[in-house]
Amino acid sequence: MRARSARVRAGLVAAAILAAGLACPAASASAAPATETTNPTAPATDTTKTTCTPNPDMPKRQFRAMWIASVVNIDWPSAPALAADKIKAEYLDWLDLAQRLNHNAVIVQIRPTADAFWPSPYEPWSEWLTGARDGVSPGWDPLAFLVEEAHKRNLEFHAWFNPYRISMPQGAGPDVNKLAPNHPVRQHPDWAVAYPVNAAGSRLYYNPGIPEVRQFVQTAIMDAVRRYDIDGVHFDDYFYPYPAAGQDFPDAATFTQYGAGFASKADWRRNNIDLLVQEFGQKLKAVKPWVKFGISPFGIWRNKAADPLGSETSGTQSYEANFADTRKWVKEEWIDYILPQIYWHMGLAVADYAKLVPWWSDVVAGTRVQLYIGQADYKIGDPAQPAAWQDPAEMSRHLTFNRDYPQVAGNVHFSAVQVRADKLGATTRYAADHYSKPALVPAMEHKPHKPLMFPIVTDASRTADGVRLRWFTPLSKPTSYAVYRFDGITLPGRCGFADAAHLLGTTRDTSFTDASAEPGQRYTYYVTALDRQWNESPPSPPRPILR
Repeated sequence: MRARSARVRAGLVAAAILAAGLACPAASASAAPATETTNPTAPATDTTKTTCTPNPDMPKRQFRAMWIASVVNIDWPSAPALAADKIKAEYLDWLDLAQRLNHNAVIVQIRPTADAFWPSPYEPWSEWLTGARDGVSPGWDPLAFLVEEAHKRNLEFHAWFNPYRISMPQGAGPDVNKLAPNHPVRQHPDWAVAYPVNAAGSRLYYNPGIPEVRQFVQTAIMDAVRRYDIDGVHFDDYFYPYPAAGQDFPDAATFTQYGAGFASKADWRRNNIDLLVQEFGQKLKAVKPWVKFGISPFGIWRNKAADPLGSETSGTQSYEANFADTRKWVKEEWIDYILPQIYWHMGLAVADYAKLVPWWSDVVAGTRVQLYIGQADYKIGDPAQPAAWQDPAEMSRHLTFNRDYPQVAGNVHFSAVQVRADKLGATTRYAADHYSKPALVPAMEHKPHKPLMFPIVTDASRTADGVRLRWFTPLSKPTSYAVYRFDGITLPGRCGFADAAHLLGTTRDTSFTDASAEPGQRYTYYVTALDRQWNESPPSPPRPILR
């Protein structure tokens, strides 16, 4: 029986290759840029080159996600010390929301305050999970669950780590003795700095100027990288803490010890953060080169008044406030994506969204670093915000504006509870305007990958639930698949795959049910294979459903 099955499969492969060559030659390069496609009005066998015009409302590739914050239980878990089944159910609800909005990734905070949502040998269990700063295990592995459930839906899972923050005012505050007994700072109190000093809101931070601290932070994060099948490592905007009025971060003694050779403390601090980013990127690439490394900094690098390379803004500068030279990280290609938090409305004098997006687009141009934009959903409908945020169309205008800048490869919304709240109906509006169809994650072609063979659809049949497709992919092992549907008996050529107009969805299974198929309607289906970096194979030979 096994031999017969192998012969049947080999026959299917040969027949499919022949069919692909005879019936759909133009589709074999569907992953090529839209500017290199066949004439959409010509027969499928016409190889004349022309330009496709994809529908801007339906981009084929666009990173779409929301931040799911765990610190002080902003998004998830909704409260500390919940039962495991409640925590799991809440997370599944967030994934359901992501799917409804045609997102293709989630960014989940799993190390909010030098703690862990996994059994870390380096740092204690997070109090935002367990409800206690005692280091006691909750009895299950949340991170394993988070990754597995995201992948079931073919959502990328980006693990969000805060590098240096140790505590929050709602937790241990500035008191080392209130940390979990097994917290490394209890053994190394000299690693921690309280800031602001003797003031409301004081909390603890790892001191970025101590080399042992920098190495420890990387080691703690790399533990999760090594042990879990994450798709990305994500840092937020907190490096050195935002300055408190009238106070400098108290690291004068550390500068005296380690700052030789630097013209100023500011230059030394920036070098400390540069080393964190550069060294971590190297370690990540050495262990799992396919895992993406992204950072979401404050939206202003430097103002033009301070540096001619800066943006036409006059707000806080991450270069000075957090000692984060974010432009340098892009130009040096130490990271795979930059996700600036452009949390301001269009037309704001000190920080205009319409000036910052072009500035960041220019920064990434000519590099291999992808640009996604951080969106301030939390400001929508907030009565304390300016009039622009009382307009339900403001966020949709942001996404429309981005279309004019091809370097903008996606958007991430802060945060999940605000996305779900749909204040003023703004989420519904921007989702309808911009996320009406699924989209593939933008490929990172510079990361390791191999050519993919196209799938072969072995069955297409009507069921009570719709049209059921089954396939296999010879000679390669894809991560996931994309399913396309065309009306009638169609050979679309390359232009049919240039946008998401015909994309039904993606899956990690080798089957798919088209629940939207209408009874009696003729369709032609195609399936493509996708690797870990979302590189796409040529489409399968066409598979029609006639009745």
